[in-house]
Amino acid sequence: MHKVSLKNTVALSGLVIAMAISGCSSNKKNTQSPELWLTLPDQSIVFQKQSLGGLQPAPGHVQLLADAGTTYQEMDGFGYTLNGGSAKHLQNMSAPARAKLLEELFGNGKDAISISYIRLSVGASDLDEKVFSYNDLPAGETDMKLEKFDLDYDKLYLIPVLKQILKINPKIKILGSPWSPPKWMKTNNDARGGSLKPEYYGVYSQYLIRYIQEMKKQGITIDALTIQNEPLHPGNNPSLLMLANEQADFIKKNLGPDFKKANIKTKIIIYDHNADRPDYPISILNDADAAQYIDGSAFHLYGGSIDAISTVHEAHPDKNLYFTEQWVGAPGDFAKELTWHMENLIIGAPRNWCKTVLEWNLAADENQEPHTDRGGCDRCLGAITITGDAVTRNPAYYIIAHASKFVHPGAIRIASNMPQNLPNVVYKTQKGYTAIVQNTGNTDQNVDVAVGGKKVTVLLKAGAIATLNL
Repeated sequence: MHKVSLKNTVALSGLVIAMAISGCSSNKKNTQSPELWLTLPDQSIVFQKQSLGGLQPAPGHVQLLADAGTTYQEMDGFGYTLNGGSAKHLQNMSAPARAKLLEELFGNGKDAISISYIRLSVGASDLDEKVFSYNDLPAGETDMKLEKFDLDYDKLYLIPVLKQILKINPKIKILGSPWSPPKWMKTNNDARGGSLKPEYYGVYSQYLIRYIQEMKKQGITIDALTIQNEPLHPGNNPSLLMLANEQADFIKKNLGPDFKKANIKTKIIIYDHNADRPDYPISILNDADAAQYIDGSAFHLYGGSIDAISTVHEAHPDKNLYFTEQWVGAPGDFAKELTWHMENLIIGAPRNWCKTVLEWNLAADENQEPHTDRGGCDRCLGAITITGDAVTRNPAYYIIAHASKFVHPGAIRIASNMPQNLPNVVYKTQKGYTAIVQNTGNTDQNVDVAVGGKKVTVLLKAGAIATLNL
């Protein structure tokens, strides 16, 4: 298991501890009543609000101390990839069932988990029922003016679902990620693998701009765009091999200037692959001609360690970082997935400067369908399983919920210590403070949590996940 980095922690002074215990508060806008939401790995309690009880601080307790005066990144949100397969299952539900589920996922009611960020595939991902782009042509044909560009397939499922989501949460942020350019632009004339031909860099730049513009006509704003999903993994269907120097050239010679000329405000995000290759985004950001157009870098964690992401921040602290994908394999071991994802992603990614945490696919059916052939994921368990109108909530649902329900866009990560076997992350929110705490030890722990002049004591059983709002 990857361990959460101890970077970005602070050693709090005795003065700060004394202020926390005494009840002094500098957060005058705190409107939040203390509450505890809990999940246990044996599923006896699954994301349920609990009484804080009457526990009192004691010298033998573990001390979790946060310093609201030391701040890090502003969060953009937590959520999932809404791939074509997820959208299809949602759209095929009855209208009342779909409305109720979307309100639970994206609304702000007491029973909602309040997802604030979603990722889309630009064209097909490997979790669509078929491979497609927005400019598919017969073999041997090209379309340099993109006269045959069409969002037609997305209009069946994805766009209708997005419009319903936007009615619930008009401020939700949307990230687009291409899995492959149209086949005719590639070296192998295939959706799977191959590279983008240099002579088509210009038209592919216009293709991505056209996507943003056409989605805007549908009332859908693409806030950010990664250049290529997993550019070092050409085995998916669809996929593309795009080396770092190629990505840099594409941005500085085509996409960046073209965005500027077309007045496109969508953020450009690079890499979008595993934490084992921080050299990839660093090398692009070292190129000043490319870096001027780049907002930041995106990561997955199928390889490497979560703390490697901080090396990109250290090299280029002016650029943002995002965590954009991690899967749960079917059938889903609840305890294992909860433990690993909470420590590495919900806690670890923000502690290493990420502004988002997104789990892979929002929804699938009971057979993990649909997916493409020749490389599509046939074991990707959705955060929810949809069978007709019936919904099963899976590990990724609860993993994201522990953050998304309370840590909304604009929340600021603040400093906190890292006691042994107690990884945590703490935020200053619009309502007060939210601490997400995990007991990775084998024994129960009494924990005194101090932040913003408030202090509560909680008993965390071994393996417990707690979200504390103060």
